[in-house]
Amino acid sequence: MTGSATIRKKRRPVLTVLLALVLLLLGSVAIHRLVPPPLTFLMVSRTLEGEGLAYRWRSLDDISPRLVEAVIASEDSTFCAHHGFDMKAIEKALKANERGGRIRGGSTISQQTAKNVFLWPGRDWVRKGLEAGYTVLIETLWGKRRTMEVYLNVAEWAPGVYGAEAAARHWFDKSAADLSPREAARLAAILPSPRRYNAGAPGPYVRRRASRVMAAMGTVRDDGLAACVLG
Repeated sequence: MTGSATIRKKRRPVLTVLLALVLLLLGSVAIHRLVPPPLTFLMVSRTLEGEGLAYRWRSLDDISPRLVEAVIASEDSTFCAHHGFDMKAIEKALKANERGGRIRGGSTISQQTAKNVFLWPGRDWVRKGLEAGYTVLIETLWGKRRTMEVYLNVAEWAPGVYGAEAAARHWFDKSAADLSPREAARLAAILPSPRRYNAGAPGPYVRRRASRVMAAMGTVRDDGLAACVLG
């Protein structure tokens, strides 16, 4: 057997593993284009820790458009314009982190959805690499409307509370379809730290942040920044 033939033989198992990984990634994303995620890694880990689980899937048509506007205003104003990654936000986050102090993220709603649905909590480089791969796939296979629908349904909004429907009932005792602009802004305001802040009876910080979100929601509507979801 020649040297080149030996090398090809050694490479074959590696290529097989890589192909299997690619097919696994594609298959898992393709399935959830139509089928709601049953549970996420975070839900399972919290439940195993003894926490309750409130998770109610709802179609985007059964979620208030105000919540879509609120999360775009709060989390990702360029959601309809980017292809999964906001390079300007990432650059700003890297510069801020280099200066020290509080670590900032530059994750888009697409990246957060990839992380929430398919990956485990953490910040290691393997997870970040897989997050990038999944982000490309959901942008390609799902589109913006499905990405937003999944995001709103799996986001954590209180300890043991996942998704817009469970959050609306937990904090405001109503359906997600009936959320007012102010309530939607409060839910968006607590997204960065849903285990710390209260949307139902907010303190000064959440009230201030919700007010800024409400003001930004007007810009989202006026400038058509949610048109890829609500248009």
